[in-house]
Amino acid sequence: SLTMRVMDRWILFFAVVCSSPHLARSGCENRVCNPRMGNLAVGRNLRTETQCGSSSPEYACSYDDSSCTARCEVCDATVEEKAHPPTSMTDSPFTRSPTWWQSAPGIVREALQLDLEEEFYFTHLIIIFRSARPAAMELERSRDFGRTWNRLQLYARNCSGMFGVEDGRQCTQKYSSAQPCSGGEVIYRALLPWQTLEPYSSEAHTRLGITNLRVRLLQAQQCPCGLKEHGAALVSVPYAIYDLILKGACLCHGHADQCVPAAGYSLVPHLGYRVVHGKCVCQHHTAGDHCERCHPFFNEQPWKPASGLTGEAHQCSKCKCNGHAESCHFDMSAWLRSGRRSGGVCHCLHHTEGQHCQRCQRGFYRHPQRPQSDASSCTSCLCHPVGTVNCNSTNGHCLCKPGVADPYCDQCMLGYWAFGDYGCTPCNCAGSCDPHTGDCMTRLVSVDTYQNNTLFRVEELFSVLTFPDKCVCKPHSLGNSKVFCTMKYSYALKVRVLAAHDKGSHAEVDVKVLKVLWSRSALRLTQGNLTLYPESWTSRGCTCPVLYPGVEYLVAGHEDVRRGRLLVNMKSLVKPWRTSLSHRVLQLLKTKCV
Repeated sequence: SLTMRVMDRWILFFAVVCSSPHLARSGCENRVCNPRMGNLAVGRNLRTETQCGSSSPEYACSYDDSSCTARCEVCDATVEEKAHPPTSMTDSPFTRSPTWWQSAPGIVREALQLDLEEEFYFTHLIIIFRSARPAAMELERSRDFGRTWNRLQLYARNCSGMFGVEDGRQCTQKYSSAQPCSGGEVIYRALLPWQTLEPYSSEAHTRLGITNLRVRLLQAQQCPCGLKEHGAALVSVPYAIYDLILKGACLCHGHADQCVPAAGYSLVPHLGYRVVHGKCVCQHHTAGDHCERCHPFFNEQPWKPASGLTGEAHQCSKCKCNGHAESCHFDMSAWLRSGRRSGGVCHCLHHTEGQHCQRCQRGFYRHPQRPQSDASSCTSCLCHPVGTVNCNSTNGHCLCKPGVADPYCDQCMLGYWAFGDYGCTPCNCAGSCDPHTGDCMTRLVSVDTYQNNTLFRVEELFSVLTFPDKCVCKPHSLGNSKVFCTMKYSYALKVRVLAAHDKGSHAEVDVKVLKVLWSRSALRLTQGNLTLYPESWTSRGCTCPVLYPGVEYLVAGHEDVRRGRLLVNMKSLVKPWRTSLSHRVLQLLKTKCV
């Protein structure tokens, strides 16, 4: 039939436009793919304003073209065999079925509306009338679920007389004649015949997308047979339709070959004919009801629809996240900065950060013995969060705030207090101070000279040892006879320093006497342990001369008779190459300083 030939032509047309030679093979791998086409009206609720026999049984007649014989019958919506509901327009694949929808008698205008639960593509519409075709009709479409509508086509027996437009300017007179009295077709083509159009372009989407269809039947006309044979004596059917076919497919942008029911879809009885569903089963690492975006972990490049003309799939690419992310998003600025090579920004896990999760987060560092992709490759730094500026993400070393002591930045350095968000505050006193209150206090420094002369805790040394650059003491050599004899020392000893005590106003140095070289002191000096008192104490907390724990010296000084103390006025470091120094000092005492 003419109807079947037209439909076959349009099915072939859409297959040519929306596919490529690659589609001869099944599946979607590395190629564009499309779901099957069908009648979008099947399985959905097609609404009309009226239905014959809804309130009471109604009598009406129609005519057969071949014999102009009147066919009159009773329509009763309560009796299945005599009812003609809207569902009868979608209960057959495309043949003139024995079922039809029929409007109420005597009406002037009628409207049909099909509401879809998702947006679809459609290629053409075919309506097969049982009554004479309308003298005027309007076809409308919505792409936003009925919020706005736009006109697709006007149909009229006289376009200029009915709508004020010429035939061919969005109005056609081709499908509005009164004959045939039954079986007449009204056709709308979404595309001009054999027009070349990239089917997944924005232009195609605008032209072919649909969520709602509305058909306005504006003026009925009688069959010429009825006028010729019976005049107006018989009540004729204003509008009756055998079939309404809205040919289309699920909208998947070339990234799916099958679809499933979408959210909000309610099945309408359809006698087993195939329903065109609206939710795509996406391929090519795409996602969404219409495959309109990339899968959460495949946003390395911008999403693109497939190409129906070339067959290219334009698959989404996997993000490069070094094994530390399960999703990512596309960022246009990153894409442009990379020279259009990488636009994926990873949603990083495992304490990593960066576009590709290539760095450890603040407070973590890369473990040197674990692969970069390992979930535990970023290890927590041991730095105190309050006292740390940052942790070296390469080796885990802590960078401390001002006045905070390393290696873990968890306490104030000696001479500082008030550990907090801004580091530590310098003490305002000669020596050290309480790290919490800032009150001046003494600090003890000790060393085990019998096990290891270099074992002492730096943070426990008193200020002159911790900050030797602040304390400048002018050295004097004990080997200088002029200086030595002029001072008239009370003693000269060879000692090893054991410990130093910061008393806030003076220093006390515990020593082990190794040899008594000279003594005019009232105190009895012998080998063993005793306490020496460096002579000077400055406002900076400096003692002179400086005596370091664990070191051997020749020391000389005077005696504080009132307090019973031995003051240290001069010292010389004893080194292996100066072991004869004690003999030289002893000789000076005996010969030149008598």
